[in-house]
Amino acid sequence: MSTDTNPTSQATLEARAADSGANATAAFRKKPRALDVPTERVDAIATDALQALHEVIRKHRLTYEEYDALKSWLIQVGEDGEWPLFLDVWLEHVVEDVNTDHREGNKGSIEGPYYVPGSPEQGSHGTIPMRDDEPGEAMTFQGQVRTTDGSALPHAKVELWQANADGFYSQYAPGLPDWNLRGSFTTDDEGRFEIHSIVPAPYQIPTDGACGKLIAAAGWHAWRPAHLHLKVSAPDHELLTAQLYFPGDPHNQDDIATAVKPELMLDPKPAADGQGKVVDYDFVIDPVRA
Repeated sequence: MSTDTNPTSQATLEARAADSGANATAAFRKKPRALDVPTERVDAIATDALQALHEVIRKHRLTYEEYDALKSWLIQVGEDGEWPLFLDVWLEHVVEDVNTDHREGNKGSIEGPYYVPGSPEQGSHGTIPMRDDEPGEAMTFQGQVRTTDGSALPHAKVELWQANADGFYSQYAPGLPDWNLRGSFTTDDEGRFEIHSIVPAPYQIPTDGACGKLIAAAGWHAWRPAHLHLKVSAPDHELLTAQLYFPGDPHNQDDIATAVKPELMLDPKPAADGQGKVVDYDFVIDPVRA
């Protein structure tokens, strides 16, 4: 989560990819995983994946020196704890696509490696937890949660988390309160919510670890456009995970995580009092199929 928007920031000076990766790996290990996959499906997926890699090796005539470099790099990914980052940046957008292509409601996007459950509840109209002197332009994010028939969903849950103005997430960089810019909100009787926060900044994913080495070796950039992370849920409805983006960001077109979709673009307006921005965005979530 490094960034050069404020090179004197204490978090910028001290945050390390290995620390962030270790936290992401530890958080992932807490997720429940009680999955009994049939042998036939494991065989089919693993066989196809290996055959695809075999074809890459043949197509590019991989040398033994390159093969050893690959093994060394894979070992470093594990040592740096960056498997969650690697998988979420370069693979998750395809997993998200195939798992949500049946939905009639809002488009979603990747969760990414920095979600933390259990953020503080702030009601239907509230301010996300932040420091008294939190840098950034004020933003009011408001809207309504509905089901696919257009009915409002009262008491739906809207979880919001975002990076700070330096591009860092709380619990994954030093010097930030645990729940900084992380909050849970519950819609009112009309399914509406109003959240006071700040406009996020674009940032680079960590570049001092194994993922950064891949980016440098391939000549890629490490930037993600500014975005809000959200999870929207209601009883008997499918969980919607999304990232919402801001127009004009230079990396909307070449996001390193390939997660930007036109339907996820926001339309910020100046606040009536001239203080910051107002963003209106409604969520339509799908009922669980029988």
